[in-house]
Amino acid sequence: MRRLLALLLAPLMVAAADPPVVAVTGGRVAGSAEADRLVFRGIRYAAPPLADRRWRAPAPVEAWRGVADATRPAPACLQNNYGWNRAHHVFASEDCLTLEVATPALTGKRPVFVWIHGGSNRAGSGAGMGGTPMVGKDIVVVSMQYRLGIFGFLAHRGAVEGGHAGNYGLMDQIAALRWVQANIARFGGDPTRVTIAGESAGAQDVGLLVASPAARGLFAQAVMQSGTPNFGLPPRPLGEALRLGDQVDAALGTDGSIAALRSASANALLAADLKLHDARLTADDYMWLRTTIDGAVIPADPVRLLAEAPARPAIIGSNRFELDLPGGRPARDAFVALSFGANEEAARAFYGLGEPDPAADPRMGTIDQQISTDATFRCPAGRMASAMVAKGAPVWRYDFDVSGDGGRTAHAVDVGYFWGTAKAGGLSLLDYWANFARTGDPNGGALPAWPRFEVGAQRHIVFGNGGVTTGARLREPICRLTEAL
Repeated sequence: MRRLLALLLAPLMVAAADPPVVAVTGGRVAGSAEADRLVFRGIRYAAPPLADRRWRAPAPVEAWRGVADATRPAPACLQNNYGWNRAHHVFASEDCLTLEVATPALTGKRPVFVWIHGGSNRAGSGAGMGGTPMVGKDIVVVSMQYRLGIFGFLAHRGAVEGGHAGNYGLMDQIAALRWVQANIARFGGDPTRVTIAGESAGAQDVGLLVASPAARGLFAQAVMQSGTPNFGLPPRPLGEALRLGDQVDAALGTDGSIAALRSASANALLAADLKLHDARLTADDYMWLRTTIDGAVIPADPVRLLAEAPARPAIIGSNRFELDLPGGRPARDAFVALSFGANEEAARAFYGLGEPDPAADPRMGTIDQQISTDATFRCPAGRMASAMVAKGAPVWRYDFDVSGDGGRTAHAVDVGYFWGTAKAGGLSLLDYWANFARTGDPNGGALPAWPRFEVGAQRHIVFGNGGVTTGARLREPICRLTEAL
């Protein structure tokens, strides 16, 4: 009897242990069952961007035979080591156009959150987002890898096609979103309820996708955490962008030959990336944050493109303190001039420049840190919110002022609160994001009310160490001195 029972149960035991398998564009993938979710890692959404495919739009994914193993983390895209990203630098490959999907189940029609990672468009990785507790809110989460730095954003004269070049990383993101539209229903997701979200450079890229005609119809709404399309910087015309390509030729001795660059070693290109200089910037670590008007994905200044884009719900915000001044104190005057243009003198008067610096603000930091956060994050976020509201889009703005030790916040700290388990004043902020994914409105349940942003009242919510409050006209005296996005 015991033997007979074992024989009868054996097929069920095998079936229970079988990995989840899904047919996607290109073939079948096998993921893993982990706690309350199914996770699929390293799914290819485009062909490897190697050799002759360098500095070209992503090619369609190449079909494979059998079932591809989607249980192991995929490498990040190639990047230099900047310290904070060492783990991504070590585990990286030029063959990197993959994505990760985490879902509660393969059946149903759930809202979808697509995460675009930050890292100044030169570093970082989307791997690991399958572990976010957002999936436990009955939401499908997708994260992607996209080409970075010199591989993803360089414009070169030899790569000009149809009058445009550059922004291949953005093209990768669009290709990944097309993959989501074609495949996400097989993972229990609803392609009509896709939210794109990102932090820092990821938020910038989200804003550019909101503006780009090439991304129309690929998502329904957007979340921008500490980043806007231009990051407060003047956009880079294609002519200026091509001069960066000239610098690469000079560094590698390739004499304008795109064929030579496409056959150059990855290490040589990474080294050349570190030598590039943009004379308009006060710090070259912002090199790939200055938006290139490439003529295709970004055919014009994002300010103009936004005016022509469809109205879509959005959450837009910044941290009370983000980063230090690009280039440090010696770059202060040049950065203020770059950021405020004709209103430079009025901005200098607001900050009291030319006088002894006051003591650091306990929440916003030193004067230099205030200038940096205002010009790069806070004021552009307000401009972005106003631009979208002017189109009739429902927008919710936030000011994040939370830190685990009660001190000042910092750039990227917010990710652990909106996508992880960290709480602000005992409140799970992740629930706002989950509500937004489901309904296009972050409000719902027992959460404190979050007022919509309006051009007149300019109300926003403040996430603080003590909980949630509301405010209005965030930093208006200085932000009205700039129209930077």
